[in-house]
Amino acid sequence: MLSPAPRQRPAAVTSVFASLLESRTGQQLDANREWRIETALKPVLRERGLETLDQLAGELLAARDKKVGNQIIDALLNQETSFFRDSAVLDMVAEAVAKVQTPDLNRKVRIWSAGCSSGQEPLSLAMLFAEQAVSEDKVPEIVATDISDASVARGRAGRFSQFEIQRGLSVRRMMRWFETVGEDWVASSELVRRVQFRQLNLVDDPLPIGRFDVILCRNVLLYFAPAMRRHVFARLAEVMRPGGLLVLGAGETVIGQTDAFRPSPTYRGLYEPTGVISRSSAAA
Repeated sequence: MLSPAPRQRPAAVTSVFASLLESRTGQQLDANREWRIETALKPVLRERGLETLDQLAGELLAARDKKVGNQIIDALLNQETSFFRDSAVLDMVAEAVAKVQTPDLNRKVRIWSAGCSSGQEPLSLAMLFAEQAVSEDKVPEIVATDISDASVARGRAGRFSQFEIQRGLSVRRMMRWFETVGEDWVASSELVRRVQFRQLNLVDDPLPIGRFDVILCRNVLLYFAPAMRRHVFARLAEVMRPGGLLVLGAGETVIGQTDAFRPSPTYRGLYEPTGVISRSSAAA
């Protein structure tokens, strides 16, 4: 009689989820971040009526329910965001857009918020530009994408908790752009329609059509392997206009990471395309 299979060790179980995250998103879970797995997946366990990570890994590997992989990815992604996060950076973006938006420009300035999470960043930009005294046909076009369907749906709905709405928003903006619905705050249709929300995987999905004057990709590439990071930088450079600007998180840089971008001589902490795009083999 065969003896029962040995119980998986916790390290083996967590590696299942870490491998799923990297294969789907390009993000790596370093050993010092693996503690997040159990905490992050507790809501998934409750929703699915499971007690242990072993059981969840079993459902994932058996592929009995295709939704389970998406639930795990959504739970493990770092979706930390807030309205007007690093507001000085957004003010710099608005300043750069104003310089591009000369009277003779016969098109709208285009902005892409890549890795927008639940939408606070692009909605903050939409508020900034709506509050400026410019004609409607000159208001920048804002495209917002995230790998998480659930996050994109939240951004598109524009529905936020009291805690979320108070992080970064003044009372004036709360009252101007949001209304209370039950215990939540919901963005006005006027604001939400200014942002085009789409689900998109930066690693291998088709990129948005056209070129952009500004791309914000803040705190998205921190956990990518170097080769994957170079690959994504090259993809971003492909859809950026000459002289455009790339905005990264405070702890991120292109220096030593890619030849596709260089520090902007005009805007401290921002980057501009070099015109050199060398594709990595990371996506092969």
